[in-house]
Amino acid sequence: MNLLHRILLLTVSLAVLGVGRVNAVDFVLASKGVTPAPILVPKDAPPRTKEAAEELARCIEKMTGARPQVVEGAPAEMPARAIWVGYQPAVKSAFPKVDFEFKHPEEILIVANDRHVVIAGRDRWIPGGKVVKNRERKTIVVQQESGTANAVYTFLQDKLGVRWFWPGELGEDVVKSEEIKIAPMEYRYHPTIVGRSGVFHYSNQTDVGYGRSQDWTLHQRLMLDSFPMEGGHGFGDWWDRYHKTHPEIFALQPDGTRSGFPNPRTVKLCASNPKVWELWLKQVEEELAKDPGQTLFNASPNDGWSSGHCVCKDCSAWDHPDGEPRVFNWYKQNAQRPALSDRDVTFANKLAGLLEQKYPGKGYQVMMLSYGHSRPAPMAARPAKNVVIASVANFLGRTGLVDRGSTRGDTYRQQWDAWTKVTSELLWRPNTGSPAGWQQGLPDLSLQQTVSDLKSVAAAGCKGIFIDGVWEHWATMGPQYYVMGQLVWNPSLDAEILWQDYYSRAFGPAASQVRAYYEGIEKARMVFTAENLEADVFEFPKLYTPELLHASQTKLDAAKAAASSGDEVYQKRVAFVQAGLTYTTLTMENIRLMEGYWKKKDPAVAAKVLENWKEVERVIAAHPHAINGGPVRAQTPRMAGLHPEFPITKKKKTVKKVVDDLDAN
Repeated sequence: MNLLHRILLLTVSLAVLGVGRVNAVDFVLASKGVTPAPILVPKDAPPRTKEAAEELARCIEKMTGARPQVVEGAPAEMPARAIWVGYQPAVKSAFPKVDFEFKHPEEILIVANDRHVVIAGRDRWIPGGKVVKNRERKTIVVQQESGTANAVYTFLQDKLGVRWFWPGELGEDVVKSEEIKIAPMEYRYHPTIVGRSGVFHYSNQTDVGYGRSQDWTLHQRLMLDSFPMEGGHGFGDWWDRYHKTHPEIFALQPDGTRSGFPNPRTVKLCASNPKVWELWLKQVEEELAKDPGQTLFNASPNDGWSSGHCVCKDCSAWDHPDGEPRVFNWYKQNAQRPALSDRDVTFANKLAGLLEQKYPGKGYQVMMLSYGHSRPAPMAARPAKNVVIASVANFLGRTGLVDRGSTRGDTYRQQWDAWTKVTSELLWRPNTGSPAGWQQGLPDLSLQQTVSDLKSVAAAGCKGIFIDGVWEHWATMGPQYYVMGQLVWNPSLDAEILWQDYYSRAFGPAASQVRAYYEGIEKARMVFTAENLEADVFEFPKLYTPELLHASQTKLDAAKAAASSGDEVYQKRVAFVQAGLTYTTLTMENIRLMEGYWKKKDPAVAAKVLENWKEVERVIAAHPHAINGGPVRAQTPRMAGLHPEFPITKKKKTVKKVVDDLDAN
């Protein structure tokens, strides 16, 4: 590594650690020739606390070469020096003036004096409660709160300077040091966004789908939240469960039937029917039997938002006559009716009252999506205190996008803002779409806009975020993902400082060139999406032009040259970013070739496209985590038409096709 760069890096990154600080009362956590302070963990600590303690020991060993001993249980006598992970009574004697009562959900505490450090937080779990299997089929104990574990990851980042820029060994950055000192301090924090695991929901602790970033979401304090919200709908299996025994609970159609239109998965209910309420409470009981720690229960109407809603007089009476006129669809007919916001809130309130009546004092809440025809804020109905509204307002990185169901031309941002005025119990559940190739793994960067979006929803009191979906393409989207993770944990952070730290720590002497590369693409993307809010795949070459790709490659070539003067790790990380640009270039060539191929099939064109796909597979295999291969396989719907064996499927123009078009967003 360039000596000057190394000195600057250590000055910036280790100032927080107190490494080399001359201070007689600093706590020496580890020092050359001295056994590291032991890590003490309560014997009855929850599983995530014990895992975090081992991670702390691993990182200290990676920094200093010496691994501290992890000891479970109360010590027989007070040790001369120790790192306490989790609260136990012996800690109080070391810190007699510190308040160890945690008054807020997920509250964390890091406190140090000259001989001890305590890293603790509010932990809640039910021994013998819910367990799940993760991707490796390992049993995971689900905790309701994991404050201590999140406190450890905060300590590692903020006090020991550890960084996880992206998943995998290459994305981890640990600065080696012969000595680590911690100055006396006390730090308390509790996150305001308590539902965070849905931001990278493919990599939460239970999802076994596309996600490959579970360790990263854990370290970013996203995975272990206290308000795990769903992103979906509440009654997807009810037709199969009840249409024979309770046909009366399903939506009355204009033709007088309760047919289950449009299909079993998207069937709507007769929300005013008390039998629906009774069966929903039964479902809550079933869910609690599986997970005694669950506190949020979904009551959101099924998908297919424009189709099949109930027209009975009791349900219709819940609609406000002055609600925004919206177009509704039933079998072979449609009509304009008021928005469903007042109806859905009334339904949620009814369930919320019955829930509190059945489980008094438990703090259970009802989740209702503001989605489709309930996106506008209600005119008169107001959510009860135990009703949480999840707004499907799709403005993440897409400023100005209009709700296609709005007859007034309202934007999603306007709808979100309206909901903030009627409830303080608000979640944000945006669909990302693919404005510039988000779903195809292209560098669909909107860093500045995303920072603004996250900070504004946090300022509005947003309790949780679920994004559908983040596909985990780290070479093309790395800086955006990183800042998203950091800001969801702490929205008050300065994004510019985060970016400076990200680029300087991850890329060293190539920092400015890599930053220029990403920012150049972002600038072009924002211009493109201002005029193409919902672009088709075959429109992407208008953005990723040969000129933009050439300019981007020139910047990465400069980054490669600069990185050669530093440690090998910087060269590898620039190569990681290069894998994203190589993938983008190959995909653009395939889009251009296949657009012509479908007009006139040419075997030579097909051969070139297949050659490009083989190169894509090589790039993905050579650079783990650069591009998530699962979502961008040729046979997936988002890549339809980009491979000669997987053409775009053309649907027949039927009544259902009209419904599908309206329900697509």
